[in-house]
Amino acid sequence: MLAKGTSNKTLQILQAAEQDGYGVLAAIAYNVEHVTALVRAAESSQSPLILQLFPSTLKQLPSLVYAASAACKGASVPISLHLDHAQDEDQIRHVVDTMPFDSIMVDMSHHEHHENLQKTKELTRLCHQKGIAVEAESGRINGGEEGIADTGDLEALFTSPEEVEEFLGAEVDLLAPSIGNVHGDYPPAGPQLDFDRLKGIRQQINGRVRIALHGTNDFSEELTKECIAAGTTKFNVNKLLLECWNKFLKHNSHLSIVQLIDQGIDILQEETERWMEVCGSAGRMRLATKTSAASMEINTRGKMVPGCVWVHAELQSESE
Repeated sequence: MLAKGTSNKTLQILQAAEQDGYGVLAAIAYNVEHVTALVRAAESSQSPLILQLFPSTLKQLPSLVYAASAACKGASVPISLHLDHAQDEDQIRHVVDTMPFDSIMVDMSHHEHHENLQKTKELTRLCHQKGIAVEAESGRINGGEEGIADTGDLEALFTSPEEVEEFLGAEVDLLAPSIGNVHGDYPPAGPQLDFDRLKGIRQQINGRVRIALHGTNDFSEELTKECIAAGTTKFNVNKLLLECWNKFLKHNSHLSIVQLIDQGIDILQEETERWMEVCGSAGRMRLATKTSAASMEINTRGKMVPGCVWVHAELQSESE
């Protein structure tokens, strides 16, 4: 695990969320329009955000990672950049050496348990050398979605207490447990989550790492709040958030490209703001004036760069 007091932005965002009992959207973006809408929503809502890209997007749109990084750094609220479901070891090594991610999900869950754990531990050490936080999947979450490999015939495995300790031993910073959640769409009965297991995991880790929840398609507002109350701080969203964008494009092909972009961004921004309210992150953050050397950060290249000092809105108002 990265040392306490780290300047890693993803961990700072999630540590604040755990401290005050709210969740943070970790939202997938497939293009610059998605990035724009998500960042605007975070700024409008005064909410932190984790902006996520899939490995497939790095191949399809190589420049998007740099546009997303610039958007994160230029935002008026704390936003970190995360690579979700990185499953190719060579690509992970390349990303660590060359790209500006704050955190990476090292997803070796398509391997059998022992190999999953061994590869995760090795790649976690590599990431930590560059100050990059690591998320890993304990157990195995079944299914697949756009941009990641399906687990295929491998059996879904709920996270056990033994696996929790094994992944903590691999020194990961974020744990994505398997509690009945699935990647992709749920069957007609909807999500059937084991909340006792989730609460037990939270109690077991006792603040040593943060909990990330995958497989949120078809989640209701009530179920989302229940997951956050049970210990989830990083709330991954893909279709749950982007379906409004997809439907708008599908039913408005008669509009000009400029109209599609402008109106589509507005629709996605509004939907993102709604889910930030659901997660309890809206209105949580303000930017404190950055005037001292304490507001400098060390970037992944080892250089000093201007940084932002973020405080909870309630704490800042008390000091004014």
